[in-house]
Amino acid sequence: MYELWHSIIIGIVEGLTEFLPVSSTGHMILTSDLLGYPHDDVVMQTFEIVIQLGAILAVLILYWKRVLRLFGWRDPSAPPSASGGRMNLLHVLIAIVPAMGIGFFIDDFIEQYLFSPYTVLIGLVLGGIFLIVGEKQQPAVTARDMDDLTYRQALFIGLSQCLALWPGFSRSGATIAGGMLAGVSRAASADFTFLIAIPVMFAASGYKLLKNYEYLSMDYFGFFAVGFVVSFIVALLAVLWFIRLVSRLDLSYFAYYRFIAAGAFLIYILLGKL
Repeated sequence: MYELWHSIIIGIVEGLTEFLPVSSTGHMILTSDLLGYPHDDVVMQTFEIVIQLGAILAVLILYWKRVLRLFGWRDPSAPPSASGGRMNLLHVLIAIVPAMGIGFFIDDFIEQYLFSPYTVLIGLVLGGIFLIVGEKQQPAVTARDMDDLTYRQALFIGLSQCLALWPGFSRSGATIAGGMLAGVSRAASADFTFLIAIPVMFAASGYKLLKNYEYLSMDYFGFFAVGFVVSFIVALLAVLWFIRLVSRLDLSYFAYYRFIAAGAFLIYILLGKL
């Protein structure tokens, strides 16, 4: 059942969607359903955790200098104006604590009741609406890059991230739109979203991997390894592409895509019941 071509397909889906505002979790649930995997397949659930780590590694490689700067490192090759900055580790902690704290206590509830195609469809629609609200209702921009972020803005982004606990809503979509509603530029919101994804996703994936460690069997090594590598490569390319486009790309386009995807999959579900 666990075919390598399935691993490649799901790895591509994860890499493409993890850091775009379209919901990677929702797309993986829907893709797995299309490929015939039941929602309670623990091997597939473990596989999805592993390939998420591949996507996180891609962002860590892209943002390694910024991560080290949070801990006091200064790039000797950078001009003086680029080596400092007001954003610090406290901004990151403020932004990640709300979702990580709530997620820790309701993780079992989410996995038991919210991981289904129907809840994902709801999340896709609601997340799309939130993207449009963020794009259309953005106040005057007071933070044009990450170093302009205030603690209040970091907290608002962190609270917005809690919306992504609902599968299909999209963590990156919630934080980018939330940042824009707090007066942060689209580009700075995206950069901060990618940065705080590293600790959030490492913590969430690590916790889930510990719960499912018995399914890390050599029997599935090839299936897991191929998905990990594919996810890493595709995520690297997707983030680089999104960074170049985000300053001039209206988030509403991603919202419209979400609505179309939700509608198409709803038709698929209904036809499957006929």
